[in-house]
Amino acid sequence: MRLRALLENDALGLRLLGGEDELDRSVRGVMTTDLKDPSRYLSGGELVLTGLAWLREPADAEPFVRILTAAGVAALAAGEAELGDIPDDLVQACSRHRLPLFAVNESVAFATITEHVVRQVSGERAGDLAAVVDRHRRLMTSGPAGGGPEAVLDLLGSDLDLRAWVLSPTGRQVAGAGQPLEPALAAALAGEHLAATRTGRRGPHRLAVQGTAYSLFPIRNTARAAGPVPRDVRETVLSDWLLAVEADAGDWPAARLDLLQGVTQLIAVERDRRDAARTVRRRLAQEVLELVQTGAAPAEIAARLRVAAPVLLPGLGAAPHWQVVVARVEWDQDGGQPPVEAGPVTQALLEEVLVDPATAGADSSDRIAVAHTGEEAVALVPLAAGPLPDSEDDAPKTALGLHADALLAAVRAPLSAGLGDDGRLTLGVSAAVHSAEGLRGALEEARHARRVAAARPGRVCAAGHHELASHVLLLPFVPDDVRRAFTARLLDPLRDYDRRHRAELIPTLEAFLDCDGSWTRCATRLHLHVNTLRYRVGRIEQLTGRDLSRLEDKLDFFLALRMS
Repeated sequence: MRLRALLENDALGLRLLGGEDELDRSVRGVMTTDLKDPSRYLSGGELVLTGLAWLREPADAEPFVRILTAAGVAALAAGEAELGDIPDDLVQACSRHRLPLFAVNESVAFATITEHVVRQVSGERAGDLAAVVDRHRRLMTSGPAGGGPEAVLDLLGSDLDLRAWVLSPTGRQVAGAGQPLEPALAAALAGEHLAATRTGRRGPHRLAVQGTAYSLFPIRNTARAAGPVPRDVRETVLSDWLLAVEADAGDWPAARLDLLQGVTQLIAVERDRRDAARTVRRRLAQEVLELVQTGAAPAEIAARLRVAAPVLLPGLGAAPHWQVVVARVEWDQDGGQPPVEAGPVTQALLEEVLVDPATAGADSSDRIAVAHTGEEAVALVPLAAGPLPDSEDDAPKTALGLHADALLAAVRAPLSAGLGDDGRLTLGVSAAVHSAEGLRGALEEARHARRVAAARPGRVCAAGHHELASHVLLLPFVPDDVRRAFTARLLDPLRDYDRRHRAELIPTLEAFLDCDGSWTRCATRLHLHVNTLRYRVGRIEQLTGRDLSRLEDKLDFFLALRMS
């Protein structure tokens, strides 16, 4: 906006004292100050409002005006409430430095002028940005020349002073301008967005984290947005991106909200392009999976892997090691909701979970091939060729990391919010294999590990191949009624006793077994005298009719605790 427009607005109560030839200057912001030297807070183009508290003597006017002129401010507006008429020393200093000077009537609050300038400048910037965004959309829809989401976020920052980030449903930062978000904050924002989406609330979703306001805008798949509305939010909640803006959009005008919606549509175009790039990888994974499941000859599978390797991990040779990950998203049907086709949902989610966050947003990190069959998704993960690890701790660090718990640790909270009270994600990870002959076994191993994970409580659970050599492999295949009867017979007497007497027999039993029946180590861990520990163990044996010196009874208690 121009200075002339401010002078022509009678409601602002401005009177020009000098600088009539400079009224075509542009105003890009407003600042209120009574500092003698406000230069550190000036960036140029501001209308500076001052109550003149800094003006103690006539000599103060010249250095103050010189500072404003050097900073490139548009004009100075001085209030008449404190001193009445504006001192001549200030008028003359502004005239010497060609700085327009306004007098502000004492009946007009600085807040009124500030609000008017901010509204006008923001409206002009939004209009300019909308034109730029529209041009950028045309570039992106015709090819990758638009620069991707980062270019759009740069525009938001430079033209509207809005810091913004594109996040995946797991909280991974897909794009951002300037300083990246802390991972914990990004996960919290993603979780809040998923939880709000599950309730059916319309975006943007607003929240405050540690005193900072954020607004979360959903980024819808453009192909889906152009077609019919999904019949169930569960089909998309775990795959849609979101735009997180560091601002409270609650009082935004409709024009700015429409602009941000346009930005999300623009980013959705880039999302569609990246999804399209996954088509080849998905097809390769589907072909390999079908060959493995139908018992094809290893030579035929190996030939297909030789085609897949350069696509998934270029530069690592034709015969890397491979790892299989199996995942499944399940929804409870007790509420009478219609069933959801879980295969595509799990496929999109597993692709996101397996992207390396260290190279977020880079195409080179998105090389995992994921297929889906029935209700489960299967990922074929290539690893750099080299000696196979002897244990989980010796595993090479790759996009997957080879450890099931580490795979889900950072995404458990946001995904749990998206799954709500009626969804579960279970995941199993195989050991690495170095040939086509091992893929069939790796697939079965990953599926068994997923069943182990499914037997655990929680919305998001994982299990690795190393757990299949343990007793826990048997637990998922024990019928639920048998599990309940077994644990009730052994543990219910102890739970009842703990409840009635405020005792701690169950924790004592867990510690005793964990210490391999060592009286001294267990007493030390529980901070008890050995005689007190012997009394508690005796009470456990009395209530259950078991003998904790016998291996069979120890094993029964151990399994009961694991199944409870």
